[in-house]
Amino acid sequence: MYKTIKRQQLLVVDDEPTNLRILNQVLREHYSLTFAKSGVEALELAQKIEPDLILLDVMMPGMTGYEVCTSLKANKATKQIPVIFVTALADATDEAKGFEVGAVDYISKPISPAVVKARVATHLSLVDAEELRSTRLQVIQRLGRASEYKDNETGMHVVRMSHYSRLLALAYGFSECAADDLFHAAPMHDIGKIGIPDNIMLKPARLTPEEFEVMKKHPEIGAEILGESDSELIDLAKVVSLTHHEKWDGTGYPKGLAGEDIPIHGRIVALADVFDALTSKRPYKEAWSIDKTMEFLQEQKGKHFDPKIVELFQQNLEQMLEVKNRFQED
Repeated sequence: MYKTIKRQQLLVVDDEPTNLRILNQVLREHYSLTFAKSGVEALELAQKIEPDLILLDVMMPGMTGYEVCTSLKANKATKQIPVIFVTALADATDEAKGFEVGAVDYISKPISPAVVKARVATHLSLVDAEELRSTRLQVIQRLGRASEYKDNETGMHVVRMSHYSRLLALAYGFSECAADDLFHAAPMHDIGKIGIPDNIMLKPARLTPEEFEVMKKHPEIGAEILGESDSELIDLAKVVSLTHHEKWDGTGYPKGLAGEDIPIHGRIVALADVFDALTSKRPYKEAWSIDKTMEFLQEQKGKHFDPKIVELFQQNLEQMLEVKNRFQED
């Protein structure tokens, strides 16, 4: 048996019963409603029922709506619940104060039913979108962890190279949001290793040429695992998986792309991945020193790596080393 889809839950707070009745008439057809007649009651119910959204009056005896909103935002359990003020206070300073204490919107009384319905629907759709993004992100993170079970690298490698990638993206000119997307997609770079045989993946020595040819299939396996998606984050993870072993001079794999034909995300992750691999101990090698590693990156500028990204890494080396020191192996 499939479960019935649960209606979204609204908490409506107003000390005037007439106002509660009006909002009940406007919203009851589409939402499950719970009512509170005071700020204290609202705070108790918010913790108990965890509503999807709160409609909150401002002028109430004992505890004002501003004080209620401030308390909600100070509580870890309720701070993410969107609050819309519904109030007769129409002055611009009142509205500004509402946003200052954490509200997402401000509706003036007497209310327009159409406006209330539209504003509630809009903010609930934003909650749904954030929840969907969070769910997709969790799936990506778990898949990234799954690949670690087939690798002689560690979870700390994935953490460090993701941070390196984010720092490089910001230095390159990415927005904070775009850099965060790369940070979240980077752990998927080696997801295709799930499809590589254990005798190759877990070999505690260098691979033979024949074994390396098998290993070179993992970017395309990763792209196939991630598949087609309407999620921009999963699409980005697919790009990273498929292109992080391409080289600036065209000698990489799997497609032999060169220069700017390699997506910038793949070029960034390529350098972040190699830097961390070289400076980390593995069963088949000792960790390289930072000086030796940086000399190698300079030697490979214009060969393996995008020259601009090598320079950005050098310019931000202090931040990179902070990441390396913060996320050391257990």
